[in-house]
Amino acid sequence: MLIILIIIGSVIVLFFAGRTYNAVQFSHEVKTLFSQSGQVSGKKFSYTQIQNLPDPVQRYFRFALKEGSPYISYTRLRHGGQFKTGPSKDWVDIKGEQYFTTQTPGFIWKGSTAMFTAKDMYLSNRGKLTVSLFSLFRIAGGQGEKYDQGELLRWLAESVWFPTNLLPGDNLHWMPVDSTSAQLNFTYNNISLSYLVSFDNSGAITELKTERYMNENELETWVGKVSDYKEKEGMMIPYAIEALYQLKEGDYSYAKFHVNEIEYNVPEKY
Repeated sequence: MLIILIIIGSVIVLFFAGRTYNAVQFSHEVKTLFSQSGQVSGKKFSYTQIQNLPDPVQRYFRFALKEGSPYISYTRLRHGGQFKTGPSKDWVDIKGEQYFTTQTPGFIWKGSTAMFTAKDMYLSNRGKLTVSLFSLFRIAGGQGEKYDQGELLRWLAESVWFPTNLLPGDNLHWMPVDSTSAQLNFTYNNISLSYLVSFDNSGAITELKTERYMNENELETWVGKVSDYKEKEGMMIPYAIEALYQLKEGDYSYAKFHVNEIEYNVPEKY
């Protein structure tokens, strides 16, 4: 009996020690993220910036922003929702928190379910994914050039939560397609990205589509669907987002998130 109690006690100590270490590491990563990017909130949006953009893109910025809206430097949010680890798997509840920078592209996301914790990030110009069982034992993950591209793609698509980041600039350009869509091109750190972006009649972005690696070998069509727009600090942003892959055998939707809270220009961890 004593041996069993010692084993159980050791497991409990290991569990809490591991969780504490992961929490400290996550806090350090968030601090590093914010330290690598500066302020852009002194810049103000003007409708004159968009007069040469494709018509649906002009409608979007007139819908999403107001004259004089300040640029967003930092964003942090918390969300709930559901997640799938594979096409044949069941949906599980998930809650997460996420942090973004704009002057230097970067983000860190942590999502937790009853069984596992996942971290996605684009930090120090590198993409990385880790999945841990009970926030302790690493069971999956990856990094490298394909993750650099994939995580930067995620950062760009999720800019719908801080729409000044989608304004044209040296690295970001909009190209015309038709009356309800446009092509978004972005280049950074020798990585070139492209999205086909769809808009509704009000100007809201409804869908972003691109090619993204589903794993390290398969490039598939990836779609981000956004909806449930609400006003936040003078901007219109979506509070619901769904991520899916369009596969030969059908759509594989794996993430359905809803924003619970979102804050701007607070470069601190929750």
